[in-house]
Amino acid sequence: MPHRSTDDGLGGSAELSIPMAWLYAEYIADELLRTGDLMPPTSFEYRAGRDALALTIFLSDSGGELSGIRVITQLETWLALTAYDQPWQDWVRERLADEALGAERAGPDLHLARLAWQWLEETELLAPDLDAVVLDGGAPPDEDGGPQVWTPAWQLGLPLGHLAIHLF
Repeated sequence: MPHRSTDDGLGGSAELSIPMAWLYAEYIADELLRTGDLMPPTSFEYRAGRDALALTIFLSDSGGELSGIRVITQLETWLALTAYDQPWQDWVRERLADEALGAERAGPDLHLARLAWQWLEETELLAPDLDAVVLDGGAPPDEDGGPQVWTPAWQLGLPLGHLAIHLF
C-alpha cells in the first residue's frame, strides 16, 4: 500500500511503499504461533517459526488475495507446504526467484521476504540431535544433557510452524 508524499525535498514527488503483504503474512504467522503457545515469543526458535510461516504464507498467496476469511481456507495449503516430507527450502528458493520476475509483488514486501529467508538459511541454532543413537539401552537424550547439533534456523522453524497450524 503506497503512501505518497507530494514533495521529496528536491522539487519532485517521493513515494514511500509500505510492505503490507509481508506485514500481514508475518502477523498471521505470529498469531498462529502465539495461539499454539509452543515457545516464548522472545526466543530465536519462535522467530524461526514465525519467519518460516510468514514466508510460506507470503509466497503461497497468489495475487494478494489473502484476507480475512481466506486465512482459514489456506490452512490446509500451509500444512501441506510445511509437511516433513516436502522440499520446503527448494520451494522457497523457487518462489523467491519467481517473485523477483513479478513487478507487482516486487519492492519492500519481497525485500523483507528475502531478508527473512537469508536469516533462516544463514543462522544456526543449537538443538537436540534427534538422529543420535542411544547405545546400551540408555535413556533417550534430554533437552539439557543430550547431544546437540548446530541446525539451520529454518529446520527448527518449519516443524514449529507446522505444529502451530495443527494446534490452531
